[in-house]
Amino acid sequence: MKIKLLSLLLALTVRAALAQDYASSFHALNLPASPHVAALGGSSLTLLESNAAVGWTNPALYANAADRNLTLSFASFAAGTSWMGAHFTKAFGERHTLALGAQYLNYGSTDETDEAGNVLGSVSAKDIVAGVGYSYLLSDRWTGGATLKTAVSNLAGYSSTALCVDLGLNYYDEEQDLSLSAALRNVGAQVSAYEGHRTARLPLSLDLGFSQGMAHLPVRVHATLTDLTRWRTSDFVLPAGETSAPSFGRKLLNHLSLGLDILPSESVWLAVGYNFRRAWELKAVESAHMAGLSAGAGLQLERFQLSLSYARFHQAASSLMVSAGYSL
Repeated sequence: MKIKLLSLLLALTVRAALAQDYASSFHALNLPASPHVAALGGSSLTLLESNAAVGWTNPALYANAADRNLTLSFASFAAGTSWMGAHFTKAFGERHTLALGAQYLNYGSTDETDEAGNVLGSVSAKDIVAGVGYSYLLSDRWTGGATLKTAVSNLAGYSSTALCVDLGLNYYDEEQDLSLSAALRNVGAQVSAYEGHRTARLPLSLDLGFSQGMAHLPVRVHATLTDLTRWRTSDFVLPAGETSAPSFGRKLLNHLSLGLDILPSESVWLAVGYNFRRAWELKAVESAHMAGLSAGAGLQLERFQLSLSYARFHQAASSLMVSAGYSL
């Protein structure tokens, strides 16, 4: 009874954010750890900045983080759910960067009841993801990276554990301000299942990313394709009353997120983003207001970084994420 109640709570709490693959579990692995990434649509693979959390989505990007950078973040979701993290990067020589990161998703608590509806107490749920990352400068323009992650999910005393690896590659041409990336994320398996439940799959995702700065304008455009291994109709939420399968064009859009950085100075950034799939799924549950849109702003000084983002992951409430980083 307890695990059923908590599974329902989790599904309602972050449904739009985590509903991109109903056949798998551990969707906390797909949540953005950086407000800047969240502001650009939630899945940017090509963002180059000194913040240590930037490599959580694409480990190749750790090479661009500042040496000995410590970044802390906090985000609020619906129904009292919070998402917080800590990340640290350390450079070794000119080519090697080591990263440590951890993210904690607290779903809060709910009443535990018996079959008659009598309240027996309260139960809680949480997910914890911890990882060790490494990036290597392959050449002046190419970097590669990998992150080994452990994910632990606890639902009212029932626990499940998984191990996975993220692999990433980035190409960056500084003269053209062009960044290209590919990432294969969540390659792994569930090590232990919830008591009495069968083993679940991880949300494996193949992603491609593109960023391009403008020569005469202080802007940078971002485009990311995610979850490219899933094209079945059953992988998508359909609007109420809709029975026909989405067209190929609609499915393609649902893999795409777009972002725009506005850079009024070297130390300030403003960002807006649009996630087509998030908009589609929020509209499918009749929550069209601001669906798919995200925005954010940040300050990057020599040693200190501060950033804030707004996004809508759930029909019940918006999400705010804030992070602060400092290079020791």
